[in-house]
Amino acid sequence: MRLTKLWQNRSPGDRHLGTYFCFAAVRLLLVFVPQLGYVHPDEFFQSVEVMTGDHFRLEHTRTWEFNNSLPVRSIVLPFALLRIPWSFYEFVAECMKVWWQLELLGTYAYVVFPRLIYTVISFSNDYCLFRICRLYGLRFEIRLLALGSSWILLVFGTRTFSNSLEMAMCSWLLCLVSDCMLRTNTVVYKKEFLEEKYDKAESISERVRIWKLKNSLPAHNLQHLMAMSTICVAGVFNRPTFLLFGAPMVFFWLLRGMGTRSITFRDFNLRIALFCLCALPALVFFIFCDSLYYQHLTLGELHMMHLSIDNFVFTPWNFIKANLDSAQTASHGVHPCYVHLMVNMPMLFNVLALASLGAFAQLLLRFFRAEYQVLPRFQSIVSLMSGAIFVPLFFLSLINHQEPRFLLPVTFPLILLHAPKLITGFSAKYPFQKDHPLLRLFYDKLLSTKASGPYLLKIWYVSNVALTLFFGFIHQAGVYPLAADISHVIATKPAATHVHLITSHIYSLPLHLINIPSSRVLHFNRQTHQRYRRPRDFYMYEYGGLPLDSLLQKVKLISGSCEVKQSGPSRRRYKLYLAIPASLSADLHEALVHSNASSYLNFELLKVFYPHLSTEAFPRLQGRHPCDVDAPHWAHDDLRGTCAAEQLPAFSFAYLNKQFSSFVHQLGLALYEIDVTRNKPRYVSLAHSGFSPSKGFSLLIVQFLICLALCIAAAQAGFIASPVTTYAAAPAYAASYAAPVAYSAPVATYAAAAPAYSTYAAAAPAYSTYAAAAPAYSTYAAAAPAYTASVYSAPAYTAPVTTYAAGAAYAAPVTTYSAPAIVSPFLKKK
Repeated sequence: MRLTKLWQNRSPGDRHLGTYFCFAAVRLLLVFVPQLGYVHPDEFFQSVEVMTGDHFRLEHTRTWEFNNSLPVRSIVLPFALLRIPWSFYEFVAECMKVWWQLELLGTYAYVVFPRLIYTVISFSNDYCLFRICRLYGLRFEIRLLALGSSWILLVFGTRTFSNSLEMAMCSWLLCLVSDCMLRTNTVVYKKEFLEEKYDKAESISERVRIWKLKNSLPAHNLQHLMAMSTICVAGVFNRPTFLLFGAPMVFFWLLRGMGTRSITFRDFNLRIALFCLCALPALVFFIFCDSLYYQHLTLGELHMMHLSIDNFVFTPWNFIKANLDSAQTASHGVHPCYVHLMVNMPMLFNVLALASLGAFAQLLLRFFRAEYQVLPRFQSIVSLMSGAIFVPLFFLSLINHQEPRFLLPVTFPLILLHAPKLITGFSAKYPFQKDHPLLRLFYDKLLSTKASGPYLLKIWYVSNVALTLFFGFIHQAGVYPLAADISHVIATKPAATHVHLITSHIYSLPLHLINIPSSRVLHFNRQTHQRYRRPRDFYMYEYGGLPLDSLLQKVKLISGSCEVKQSGPSRRRYKLYLAIPASLSADLHEALVHSNASSYLNFELLKVFYPHLSTEAFPRLQGRHPCDVDAPHWAHDDLRGTCAAEQLPAFSFAYLNKQFSSFVHQLGLALYEIDVTRNKPRYVSLAHSGFSPSKGFSLLIVQFLICLALCIAAAQAGFIASPVTTYAAAPAYAASYAAPVAYSAPVATYAAAAPAYSTYAAAAPAYSTYAAAAPAYSTYAAAAPAYTASVYSAPAYTAPVTTYAAGAAYAAPVTTYSAPAIVSPFLKKK
């Protein structure tokens, strides 16, 4: 009972702090769930894809940002945050595999482990916020609650974005600058106070005491100098846009204490010079590491000292040059200048964005009205945080490519300034100078604590939870399960089988998640201690938002190429898959029917990964039915009018239920397997040719006999003359080839042509092997009596026969070429 009373009577600050710890636990839990949502391809392709692929020698995609000729991404921070931890993780995974047979390397590990590192880094934002609040005596409970419950920390803070690192480094820089400003203001105030006391002191002993107190004051002029300069260099190499966020913070650090008797322009210039000097070690280190990684600088050149300016890579400058190219930025998307202010700020910070914009507009209004006495002091924490918000916001709005994640570093100063308004409302007191009735009504109905205080925190909770669910678990959420499924397909496929994956209307698939050993590097076999290169067996084709008609043309080309390789000498088998949003299934079927490819392309739906929402293919809100998701399985091509959901709406519960079911079923990523329907070979019937072979004969023997019979028939019909002259030269045919009346002309022709082919008679020994090895042709010799002497009695053949009668050695071989009886039916038909 006592604990219950203590829990119920706890202060509002304690309640807010307890809720913050719950959200902190949720942030950590969301790493291991994991979040399936795919916010942006840069989450993988700017760091994890390259580092994981390089370390584990996996197939991966190196984007244009990592091109060796003009690299725009520094490799130092990804290497330090991912490549080195991967080495320790790999060692632990090997130990677990040897001792407990646990496999810790796979698609899940490739997603979770990098996110865990970045999530730990994200908690530095919480610490910096807590530290600044304690330094300046601010309420940290509601500020920590607003930061911990923000979907920016729950989604972006747990992802491997370079913007998340930029936000953490800006938070650290703000913390250091705030600490320096507070210490400088305190020390300068005490110093000036002691100087005044020293001047007014009358005794020497009192002056000595004051002088000792003055000298005991801590140093403040160059506080945190090395740490700040290193953070600035690392931030610029991480993302050159850090210049826009860090410039106002560094300016406030340089300007602290100015306007007093203790701080002059000499101190200002000294701070600038020492800041630049302290930044040189980090600058040289980053340039040296990038030059080595991108192979502009080699160890041999360092040893020989053959160095020039071309051996060094300065990635921030390459980044700036690439983004100054309007065509380059246009390829990523062109946005109007007001998108950051009107769209991205409200989407990221919802009610706090309205509060910050309203407060800044009030400051500008007072400044232009010359109401300087009500403006915050320039060297105050309010001015520092306001400059950290609106200076980068202004310059980023001048860039034609604007994404919400570019504003992540604004989160920390905005929450520090305006998070208490979630409880107090937009304005705890009347903010206007004039007491106008309309202004008073506007304040009472909207801005006051009574009007807006009870609702702002609830709106904050609802909007952040909704955005966390959308971007964390729905938006492009089928890509990760697709990668895991394709990884299983490749691991279980038959040997010497290629896998082809076609994707459309989804984000790029990170190849390292499929866990395929790279075919571009040498691998080491620990058993044979040999190096080998693995052949490539996975191919991926990404077509973005390509229209479905054009997509089918690509499918035809790819399937045709695969069929050619399968029917070629290599006999390369393959599997072809297509992954598209389920909302496009019916459109795919219609395009398939219109392209006349449905006769030989069979699309079989393997599975649908839920949930998945592609804004490039948003589900239809009306006119769809769940049965239409798997449209290629329908027997009829015309599906109009077949579903009740496609009829005129009756606005009944059943109709609304079908429409809702239709919409939900479209929130998926469909995976199809494409098969090519092959025509079966036609077997030739041989009944008409006079043959009746047994069923045990193979098709090859039958075709050979058919070709042999056709060749002999053509020879006897006069298409091939050489065999006839051989028959005329043979002694065995002297009596049989007596020319009949009907064939007198052809026989005379053969007789005249006989001398020209006398070489064949002289070359008859070459055919002796055929005579010995041709017992199958003995049937033709037995059938020779069909050519009786009364048929071909022609004196023209007496001389050639007597010429060849002397060649007794050739009598036996030539007799094997007796006229076949099977030729006579073809000749009669002809």
